[in-house]
Amino acid sequence: MYEAINRYIGLCANFTPGETSYFNSLLQFRKVKKKTLLLQEGEVCNFEAFVNKGCIRNYYIDENGAEVTLQFAIEDWWVSDIASFHDRKPSHMFIETLEDCEILVLTPETKEELLHKVPKFERMFRLMVQRNLSRMQERLFQTISTNATNKYLDFLERYPSIPQRVAQHYIASYLGMSPEFLSKVRTRLAKK
Repeated sequence: MYEAINRYIGLCANFTPGETSYFNSLLQFRKVKKKTLLLQEGEVCNFEAFVNKGCIRNYYIDENGAEVTLQFAIEDWWVSDIASFHDRKPSHMFIETLEDCEILVLTPETKEELLHKVPKFERMFRLMVQRNLSRMQERLFQTISTNATNKYLDFLERYPSIPQRVAQHYIASYLGMSPEFLSKVRTRLAKK
């Protein structure tokens, strides 16, 4: 149950077996059914979750009532609403499982306890935030400066397993286009 997350943290810092064991003891293991809302708009996010198995998406509902996908999280990824989790304020997003999932959860209390007792974990979480911010900046730049075909090709290159796991309309909303337009992009690419 802890093999993947222990491999992940080992890439961020050198932890002793005791530190790793303590970290594991703070994690809550949860099995969650497909189509479960882990977080709804207006709630305060009480988790940072490592995905052991499954696929999860973060999204919000725009002023026209359309769902806009912000992130997909699959195995070895973390999912949360960072602003809501850290600032203890209501979220603007939803977090939903797209498959049956197994997750390992830290609460604000267990994370604080971990950082207090094993300060080396500050480095791990800092690296996570830096990677997330870097990816968000790349995505913002791409959204502004890249055409639809290149956005889709970049998505396929970065996340090759996701198109087989999620509905195309979720990918379209992630890329900022209608499902019909994504279908046209895919058709053009298939003809090449």
